[in-house]
Amino acid sequence: MQIRLSGHSAYRTEYHVVWATKYRRKVLNPGVRSYLERIWVRVLRRLPGVEEVEKNFQPDHVHVVLVIPPKYAVSDIVGAIKGQTASLLRKRFSWLGKVYFKENIVWSPGYFVSTIGIDEQKVINYVRYQERQDSGQAELDL
Repeated sequence: MQIRLSGHSAYRTEYHVVWATKYRRKVLNPGVRSYLERIWVRVLRRLPGVEEVEKNFQPDHVHVVLVIPPKYAVSDIVGAIKGQTASLLRKRFSWLGKVYFKENIVWSPGYFVSTIGIDEQKVINYVRYQERQDSGQAELDL
């Protein structure tokens, strides 16, 4: 995990995100997964600063590890990814309209998200070390 820089901040924000197909239907067969792999790159390109670290498409759910800059809300990014991929999948695979005949969707409305980072004890030790490190600075005479 590396530190990324933006205009006025440095960040290390990685998220593990999981979402499922509507009704956990196993619609992500090998053909659909292959197409999803191809459009995935295009969808992420439309979200500046969002990077994929790892992904795994299962028949009824998706696991991804994403770097999401702090200027974005995680919910907005996940919503954009789910919305764009669902739209492209339904255009390409008309049979999805028969599976989800009452709704124009592919994904279940919710998702799971957790942060990935260094452990708590490392952060506490870092903060303690900084206090000792900063205490040795010279005082300025004004």
